[in-house]
Amino acid sequence: MRLLLYNMRYGTGHQNGYHLPVPFAGFFKKTTINLQRIINFIGSINPDIIALVEVDSGSYRADNFCQAQAIAEKLGYNFVVESKYSNDSFALMVPVLKQQSNALLTRQGIEEYRFHYFEQGVKRLIIQTDLRAIAVFIVHLSLKYRHRQNQLERLHSLIEETDKEVIIAGDFNTFWGSRELSLFLAATGLKNANVANSPSHPSHSPHRQIDFILHSSGIRIDNFYIPDVRLSDHSPLVCDFSCILT
Repeated sequence: MRLLLYNMRYGTGHQNGYHLPVPFAGFFKKTTINLQRIINFIGSINPDIIALVEVDSGSYRADNFCQAQAIAEKLGYNFVVESKYSNDSFALMVPVLKQQSNALLTRQGIEEYRFHYFEQGVKRLIIQTDLRAIAVFIVHLSLKYRHRQNQLERLHSLIEETDKEVIIAGDFNTFWGSRELSLFLAATGLKNANVANSPSHPSHSPHRQIDFILHSSGIRIDNFYIPDVRLSDHSPLVCDFSCILT
């Protein structure tokens, strides 16, 4: 099976005057053209499962249409999408912010999905999607180190509650390096699919490993690579895997 992880920056693009005419102006521009480029890229990769971070679920940027739904309808996927902010977050009262979401798309049947929430951080959503053989968790961890460590503790407890093989995919914001995850990996037994610790951010000149695909021991990684794609400030991660029969 093939998994694609992509922080797509709400389809707003990257470089080429992104911060002009004022800082962060790119976040408020229309996304129709760049979203089609992203759809074309995803189609060329042909993944079985897509973990998307920073998806616009219906603001004016995306012509009031959910980007995850647009990708699903054009390429033939089932999808789950939800705002990355908790129900009591001030962000849900702010236009544009309230449509900032994460999503999972898959060609498999979805057995069950659940939305969990971290207790700390602004971006609190955890999407858990149970497929036939695996449970996939999608996360976007906090910019604050202390919050990230508490969030990892919450993830550990969720992993302990599932009897399926596990994949955790997302933007971990590990600005101190992958060593931030050392204790978490030791406690959970999960492994990093990116065994070479290749960087994925920023996409035009990668030097940070902040996007991760972590997996349990019953999953074998058959191939892993990071395409040179610059439709977002993050490069996408592509992982081919299979479940080990016991």
